Amino acid sequence: MPTRPLPRAAVAALGLPLGLTLGLPLGLTLAPTFAAAQSSIAPVPTFRDADRLGKLTRAIPAVDSVMRSFMERSRVPGIAYGIVVDGKLLHVAAHGLRDVPNKARVDTSSVFRIASMTKSFTALAILQLRDAGKLSLDTPAEQYVPQLKTLRYATSDAPRITVRHLLSHAAGFPEDNPWGDQQLSASDDDLSRMIERGIPFSNTPGVAYEYSNFGFAILGRIVVNVSGMPYARYIQQKVLRPLGMTSTTLEARDVPASRLAHGYRLQDGAWLEEAQLPDGSFGAMGGMLTSSADLSRWVGLMLSAWPPRDGAESPVLKRSSLREMQQVWRFAPGSAARLANGTLTMNGGGYAYGLRVSQNCLFNHIVAHSGGLPGFGSQMRWLPEYGVGIIALGNLTYTSWGAPIDAAYEVLAKSGGLSPRAIEPSPVLAAMQDKVTRLITNAWTQPLADSMAAMNLYLDESAPRRAAAIAKLVQNAGGNCRADGPMWAENALRGEWKISCATGALRVRITLAPTEPARVQEFGVFAAPTDYKPGPVAVCRQVG
Repeated sequence: MPTRPLPRAAVAALGLPLGLTLGLPLGLTLAPTFAAAQSSIAPVPTFRDADRLGKLTRAIPAVDSVMRSFMERSRVPGIAYGIVVDGKLLHVAAHGLRDVPNKARVDTSSVFRIASMTKSFTALAILQLRDAGKLSLDTPAEQYVPQLKTLRYATSDAPRITVRHLLSHAAGFPEDNPWGDQQLSASDDDLSRMIERGIPFSNTPGVAYEYSNFGFAILGRIVVNVSGMPYARYIQQKVLRPLGMTSTTLEARDVPASRLAHGYRLQDGAWLEEAQLPDGSFGAMGGMLTSSADLSRWVGLMLSAWPPRDGAESPVLKRSSLREMQQVWRFAPGSAARLANGTLTMNGGGYAYGLRVSQNCLFNHIVAHSGGLPGFGSQMRWLPEYGVGIIALGNLTYTSWGAPIDAAYEVLAKSGGLSPRAIEPSPVLAAMQDKVTRLITNAWTQPLADSMAAMNLYLDESAPRRAAAIAKLVQNAGGNCRADGPMWAENALRGEWKISCATGALRVRITLAPTEPARVQEFGVFAAPTDYKPGPVAVCRQVG
């Protein structure tokens, strides 16, 4: 049977090279579902500002000023910090002393202990083993650590602790930061005896968030038992080496003396050195040491998971699992804080897997973790939608990086270069936008309305009533309406846009149905101020 070429638009919609020709039998037509305008797959979100990197780079001196002022004000002996953009270290700096008595300076190769930031490495190891089919997150942890079978739960209806409970601090163990800090050097036998003697429960497993270093030590034991390798060797071979993190270790004595940052506490106005604890069975909860360059690789790995896309995967963990690590799995109580300028802001979120996830009035998705031990304090924080992260290391006990990192992000935001990736509408969403716009600006016609309507639309409100309501809105806005600017896409199948009229404006919002072909299931037209701009609604309201 003779054939004719597939139209170029349809070839593009199918994701085929435009040079490839497919044939259709003559006399047959291409079904509408194969037309380019019907594709529900959106382009990968991108940054639209061509000078984004330049703006961020020009803000670096102001960030440096924030960090130096913090160091001097807080009397931190030495600091190292960096800015990671799109997986690369845009800027790194170091100030002060890594060894106070010898007046040895910190530099960008200096190695600091990062304490609880180690938990994200442990979580990644667990997900590696899960992805390899060697364990399940929802299996009782006692299957991998037999000593847990003897635990005495507080109630008879308590569920057995799962791996997921441990990863998200929902096992019901009590918060143990002061105690946990002193357990790093405990032996494997010590950990076994601790478990066998019993662990008291502050909550029933699975009902509340409570931070547990003991829980992450047990996760380290799971890595050992499931992989058949010591924890430190597993992390070195399966995580650090593939990422090129050559300065990172769990043992301080492995760091060259010329690069090791010594830890200090302030006592009576003087810096007193803290002992470097050796690696032991609790290392999985907080024993790691690293440099600013290596830590930037780790944050770069986490940022590389965004946005979801086609293409090659990381050598250590697939992108979907990296994103899983960065989602809230156990909510923690929300909080309110007053910023330096007096503004009250709300914060909410919880714990992911070895990472904290939150949102505030400025950013919808913040991923972070801090680390504090006698002699050290550190933090890593990144914004997945913005592709930007900040790392900070200090050698003063519990160096408090929260405020200076807040201030550094404020500086980056003021530069104009800190903007999220723009979500592009899918072709089918853009096609429905065009039809809806014509219905509003050129007067309602039923064939056009039928071509965009999902089966529920007229059941929710009849076509005549919708047409009359829209006509009244157009009349109240002075008529002579036209689309004004691009659509803001909330996702591939939902968006809103502005229509300007002679004396007013309209806000139009549509959501497409979960069908192929996708059609409009929700269709809203609202009066809007003339200065209305489509975009996200703030997650909370700042109160001055």
